[in-house]
Amino acid sequence: MASDDLRIWLNHFEYHAEHPRHVPPGLPDRLSDEERRLIAASIATFQLGEQSEGATLRSAAERFAATRGLTSLPRIVELFIREEQRHAAFLERFMQDHDIALKQRDWTDSVFRQLRRLAGFELYLYVLISAELIGKVYYRALEAATGCQRLKVLCRIMVCEELAHIGFESQLLIALRAPRPALVRLALRLAHRVFLAGAASVVWLTHRGVLRRAGYRPLSFLRSCLAHYAFYLEPAPGSILHSSAR
Repeated sequence: MASDDLRIWLNHFEYHAEHPRHVPPGLPDRLSDEERRLIAASIATFQLGEQSEGATLRSAAERFAATRGLTSLPRIVELFIREEQRHAAFLERFMQDHDIALKQRDWTDSVFRQLRRLAGFELYLYVLISAELIGKVYYRALEAATGCQRLKVLCRIMVCEELAHIGFESQLLIALRAPRPALVRLALRLAHRVFLAGAASVVWLTHRGVLRRAGYRPLSFLRSCLAHYAFYLEPAPGSILHSSAR
């Protein structure tokens, strides 16, 4: 990724750090008993996943930036992590207000965290963007599954910010793939799609109550996640992302 592209992303994240989005006060905040039973465990798992301190990602980004001369990258990653932590705080406050218990651990979150520690910055990005692509579909489903206006707005804020995260990560990953031989690029795409499909299948099994309420079935949820992958990470020739990778 060119330094000019990184500067644009740095400006974006710095602006939103100075002007963070908020859930407007006074929104209708009623959560029915049925909705609470439906979403409690599901939303607690996603809240746990959002609250990482990001030490592994920071270290990996600093090492990667040092070898590539990308001086803006560590600062972008720092601001990115702060947004994720703000998401966790949004969800925590909502859960506390509705007497939904926080989770201290969950096996799915543990698996994602262990995978992110396996290697360097690029592999971390592949795991992270997979979680965010799935999360984008999930938060849209959660918005559709509830009548609580506060939760709906919270979901919209998180999706909006996740879109920027996905845009940054996908542009960087495409740029990293671009100089590699065609067969290597193909193998990377296939491996990533298989990983994403496996992760989406696990999310379906563990969050199917919310997803079904939003109208998803196993195959339609998987297709939606893979369609988002294709849009961001398999851009058509001539598209903006494709051009930026060259």
